[in-house]
Amino acid sequence: MQHYWVYMLRCSDGSYYTGHTDNLEVRLWQHEQGVAADWTRRRRPVTLVWSMAGGTRDEVFAMERQIKNWSRAKKEALIAGDWALVGHFALPPSERPELRPSTSLGTSGDLSGKDSLVPSEVEGRSSHP
Repeated sequence: MQHYWVYMLRCSDGSYYTGHTDNLEVRLWQHEQGVAADWTRRRRPVTLVWSMAGGTRDEVFAMERQIKNWSRAKKEALIAGDWALVGHFALPPSERPELRPSTSLGTSGDLSGKDSLVPSEVEGRSSHP
């Protein structure tokens, strides 16, 4: 069965690039060589910071398009694997509970159990060529 991947790279300027592929190893090599995408070619070196295998090309392409529209904070929560924080940033800013500093490891404050993965409002630059 063919597997497809959605992935996120951190570029040398601190920006994020999100893409999808059917061969993650080859695609990473292409990005590193500057033959994959204009965005990453101009911002090398790049580092793989997150990836996930999906079912079909259509499914991972839909995930790529969704993640590209996320705010930087929401992408960084995904990279960290902090699903509560991803859910927090999925809410419109006016509906987000105030984040309080955590007193224990692995948490980011009181998020009232929110774990929605609905795309958030676009905050800052969100499209990549």
